[in-house]
Amino acid sequence: MDMPSCSPSITTMIRMDHTHVMAAFHRYHAETSWWRKRAIVELACTALEIHAQLEEEIFYPALSEAMAGDERLAKSKPEHDQMREDIAKLRAMGPQDAAYDARFMQLMREVMHHVADEETVLLPTAERALASQLSELGARMTKRRMQLVAQSRPSAIAANTFGTFPLASLAVMSLGALAIAHCLRPASARRIRRSA
Repeated sequence: MDMPSCSPSITTMIRMDHTHVMAAFHRYHAETSWWRKRAIVELACTALEIHAQLEEEIFYPALSEAMAGDERLAKSKPEHDQMREDIAKLRAMGPQDAAYDARFMQLMREVMHHVADEETVLLPTAERALASQLSELGARMTKRRMQLVAQSRPSAIAANTFGTFPLASLAVMSLGALAIAHCLRPASARRIRRSA
């Protein structure tokens, strides 16, 4: 199976990234416990960093070729740079810091503005201008994402994902443990229980 046939288009992947980060933003509340705040922020920041790098390495260059000289592309990189500055400031403080909530809210506002611009202008333009390349670019983005995730401490990403959904994670783990216990139980014990 070749990669382009099993990968979503690059514009679909970008929209999925946007949805993922927006969902993380919606799980963050001022009254949330400090450890959950840290997990949400770390997960969102890592996702944003990977997303920005993927866009800068793959999406924007392809779009620049198709839209040579279009000023709409010129503002994307400075917005990514501002986002990286905000992420660095967030990581330099802790959830107990009085400015932490405000700093994360500022990042949220900037990202929402950037997402709105991309989804209303750049992505529809890309779907017209790059129509024949969308799947191939999606495959390249998938491959590069796997490399970046591997470099970004996958265990930390998993721990932060778990921390952002504490109750759901506990429920899934409990169900998984029950299923594993059932599968590991000797077949004779499972038959006796069914016949009783």
